[in-house]
Amino acid sequence: MAYLGRGRKALAYFVGGLIISIAQLWLFVVLSTAVYGYFLTFAWHLIGWVHGYLAARKIREDAVFPWYSRWYNLLLIFLIAPLAFAMLVKALIVQPFTIPSSSMLPTLRSGDYMFAQKYVYGYSRYSFPYGLGPEHRIFGHGPERGDVVMFRTPMDTKVDFVKRVVGLPGDRIQMRSGILYLNGIAIEREPTGDLTYQSVTVQTFRETLPSGRSYTIVEQVDNARGDNTREFVVPDGHYFVLGDNRDNSLDSRFDMGFIPDDNIYAKAAIMLFNPGDASRQSSWIQ
Repeated sequence: MAYLGRGRKALAYFVGGLIISIAQLWLFVVLSTAVYGYFLTFAWHLIGWVHGYLAARKIREDAVFPWYSRWYNLLLIFLIAPLAFAMLVKALIVQPFTIPSSSMLPTLRSGDYMFAQKYVYGYSRYSFPYGLGPEHRIFGHGPERGDVVMFRTPMDTKVDFVKRVVGLPGDRIQMRSGILYLNGIAIEREPTGDLTYQSVTVQTFRETLPSGRSYTIVEQVDNARGDNTREFVVPDGHYFVLGDNRDNSLDSRFDMGFIPDDNIYAKAAIMLFNPGDASRQSSWIQ
């Protein structure tokens, strides 16, 4: 349509394709609905081809074309626009990540490819490349207990980390014999069986926060280094984070310490696939 000088129709097809691409993120989460994503994409392209063919047949020989219909201008637009759009989406909407370790097992595994939502918490220092975001959070709020978040630590602002928030500002957090205590009260948990991962068998538990939100954690051994800690009081403007793999996670119990609010910039949302593990299916991150 752009080549034919139909700028408004070209823009309409672009916006429609964008909407379909976003819809695919949700359709691909469940394998049974993924086929609908491919069908929508194919149907949209087919409609565009037929419409373009019919529009081309109606063009008069003396038609005057706008500047953007020249092939060299279109080439420039199609080279720059996708790159600029991808950078905008990554900065403002969603950002892809590959999980490098098993510290969030079983929620996330090494090699998992996932998307994190950038807009949920608004925008802060590390929402944009090179820490060029606003010094303090705007257009949003901090995470809630149980959220799996992406952040940078004050010690290393170049590395992305993913952990689960368990402590809000003012909370008292402690581990006793592997049990998480929140403000002096033990967090309810129940065993859910064993899990074998990379030839190692670990115990799984369902942990339920006072809000009713629950998720699965794993423990490898009893009396690990982080199973018994002092009581931590979370300062204002900070959060306490833990890995779901409680015996194999460097988190707020250790040198990582409390995470400043402005260092948290995204919420883990969708696990798409794992190229090294065909058994992993797309799912929402709880």
